This record gives sequence, C-alpha cells and structure tokens, in this order.
Amino acid sequence: MKTKKRVLVAVAALCLFFIVFQISVSSTSRFLNNAAFPAKTQETTRVESKLISKQLHHPPKSLELRLESPIICDRTSIRYDLCSINGPTVLDPTTSTFFTMNSTETPLVERIRPYPRKFEDLIMADIKNFTLTVGPRIPMCRVQHNAPALVFTAGGYTGNFWHDFNDGFIPLFITANTIFPDQDFVIVVSEAPKWWPSKYADLLRMFTNHPIVNLGSDTTTHCFPSAKLGLISHGFMIINQTLIPNSKTYMNFRELLGKAYNQLAQIQTKIFTSKPTNPRPRLVLASRRQATGRTIMNQAQVIRLIKKVGFDVVVFEPKTKTSLQESYALLNSSHAFVGVHGAALTHSLFLRPGAVFVQVVPIGIGWAAEAFFGRVAKGLNLEYIEYKIGVEESSLVDKFGKDSLLVRDPFALQKRGWPPEVMNTYLKEQNVKLDLVRFKRYLKKAFKKAKRFMDNEGY
Repeated sequence: MKTKKRVLVAVAALCLFFIVFQISVSSTSRFLNNAAFPAKTQETTRVESKLISKQLHHPPKSLELRLESPIICDRTSIRYDLCSINGPTVLDPTTSTFFTMNSTETPLVERIRPYPRKFEDLIMADIKNFTLTVGPRIPMCRVQHNAPALVFTAGGYTGNFWHDFNDGFIPLFITANTIFPDQDFVIVVSEAPKWWPSKYADLLRMFTNHPIVNLGSDTTTHCFPSAKLGLISHGFMIINQTLIPNSKTYMNFRELLGKAYNQLAQIQTKIFTSKPTNPRPRLVLASRRQATGRTIMNQAQVIRLIKKVGFDVVVFEPKTKTSLQESYALLNSSHAFVGVHGAALTHSLFLRPGAVFVQVVPIGIGWAAEAFFGRVAKGLNLEYIEYKIGVEESSLVDKFGKDSLLVRDPFALQKRGWPPEVMNTYLKEQNVKLDLVRFKRYLKKAFKKAKRFMDNEGY
C-alpha cells in the first residue's frame, strides 16, 4: 500500500510540476544563466504575478529583517519556508525540537517542514515537522558545535536521482552560497535513507568543513550558536545567479561536482587517452529497460545505428546504489549522452561543457523536457539537441489511435487540466520506437559536434 501511495503521490506531483512551471517560467527566464524557456502560452494572472514576485526577493526576506526576535520565519515563497534561530539553541532529535532560552520573551513556537516543495501538499504531509520554541527552560547540551546549523530533510522524493538534485543538492548549493558562503556551517539532515549518507558523502564534503549530523537514530542533544531551517529553491533545476550574493551559476555547481568526483575521472581519462588507435567519440546511452514506461523498444537497432554513425557506445543503466564516482568518470570522459526523458538524464550534470546532450522527448511531456533538463544543458554550455518523437514513434498510437486527442494534440489536453490518469498515460504507459531514418539525421549532427569537441579537448 505504501508503494502504491508513493506512485499516486508521484503522479500527482508531476501534475503540479506543470502548474508551477507555467507560473514561474516567464518571470524568471530573464535572470537565468544562459538558460531559455518555452514561450508562455496564456496570460499570467494577477494572482500568479503576486506569487512570482514573492519568490524573487534578493536575498530572502528573513535575511533582511533585524534580528530582534530569537526566531524569524519567512513563509513568502511558494516553494519553501526558511526559519532562523538567532542565538544559541539546543536540538533534541527525539522530538525534532530546537529550544532557545529567553525568560523575558513571551513563549514563542514556530514549526517548519524543511523541504522545498511547499506547493505540494501530498508529499509535504509526509515530511517531518521541526518545532522551534523559545522559553525559560532548555534541555542539557551533550554535543557542542561551534558553527551554526543548516537543517533540511532528505525525505520526500529522495531516491529519485532527479529529485535528489532538484529538491536537495541544488537548493543546498543556493542556500549555502546565499547564507554561508564561507562554508562555516554544520549540515543537519533529517529522514535520510540508510544509503544516502554514504552515496553522497563526497558531495556533502564540498559544502562544509564540518562533520554531517544525521538525525536518523540520533538521540543526543546538539547545541549550536544559531540555526537556519529550510532550503532556498529558485524553481525546477534553476540556479538564478541574480538571487545569490556571490552570483554563483551552474558552471560553479559543475565545478563543485568536479571537485567531489574528479579523482576517479582523471584515472579513467588516462586509460581512455592511452588507446594506441585514434579513438572514436564515445556516446553514453541511458537505458530504461528495467523502468516502467519510456523504454526504447528498438534499442538494439538504435545501438547498431549509433555505432554505424561513428560512435563508440556505452549502455548506462544507473541504479540507486550505482557509484557516483564511476558515473561521473564515465560521463565526464564521454563526448555525447543520449536518452529518453527520465531521472537518469540528471547525469548530464556530469558532462563537460561542450559535450553533446540529446534528449528524446516522448509525446505529451515537452514542457518537462525543457524545465527539467533543457535549461540545465544551457546553463552548463552543453551542445543540447531535442529529439521530439513523432506520433508514429509512440506506443500510444497502438492503444488510442493516431486521431486521439491524447496522441494528436497533448497541449490541447493540457488546457483542460492533467488528471493523474492522463499524466500516468504519458509517463508510464508510453514507450518509444525510434524512426531510424529520422533519428539518424540527429545522430549525424550530434557526431559532428562530438567529434569537434573531442578534437578540441584532446580526448
């Protein structure tokens, strides 16, 4: 039942993706670093405009307020809440409560779910609440920290690689550079799955010089000189440099990934460049053979075609436990990356600037293709190509017929709203059979760019 609930929640989430994406896209695009958005298709309402303006404070309002109150919470963003404890505080992990002593103040209590998807009630209901309280008594401190805490959750959709970055590491990057650019803070993480600390250990070390506090089964009280709870999000896969005091961009985030994972990548590069013959450009094909929906039904033929065009091919099927060191080494040493829209394409973050990224876009999810991966490609200076499949390349034709509105004009269907069953059809019931003649033209274009990139880079 829990798995079924998660599936329903995820499907409903994707409906919300479209709504919030339409709200934010036109007003934020002018700020993005080399990122472009699809044109707005309907006039933004006054209410939407107000919501957009609320999330464009620089910096967030809570950082501008005078620190007269021991607790200040900024709840103006549609995506996240951000609370500040402006003085010594004690965390009791057993009750998820931060205590601050002040005998002269009127007792004060705030609550926050530190996950940047505030617009999504279904998933937020599963996120643990933290209580922030001011009163005359506090628990005894067992572990003393000399740096402030930054508290967030690794619950929610964690485990989906795209969400790990969209809801986790990109907001963490934004928040750290907005509030703690000197890296002098302690990461305090709640609800992290058992595999999460070890999988992301190398990356987490890039954000702070202090050990991570994982509240998992911790029952010990921790003391901090101050604390921030929540992560700042600029939108789906957005790093808006105009909203960060030190103007960090996607290129800075890519540099951070390189520092975390480059050691194995350098070894792999030496192996790759030591081949005695002239190497062909290497293309990584993200496979969804074990996934539900969006599978390439003629994958074997596609692989033969890719090789015929001139690439060496590596089939990539990442899992939750796949080593990020190995994934980074593979993508960082390759020249092209191809795959159908899905979480695995988040690995495009590991490509070098100038590499080729081809996203195969199934029917009905063009907006998500741009919002989730297209803008990232532009921010990383990748050679980005979208292959939007034709009606005859979708398995939905066999089920609904080519004259069905669901197949023929998905955008018209979107105007009526996207109930979960429709979204589920596009994402889980749809597979693709690529037109090899048409796709070959895109591959040839990708090969020319990849070959030029390889020659310019020297490997």
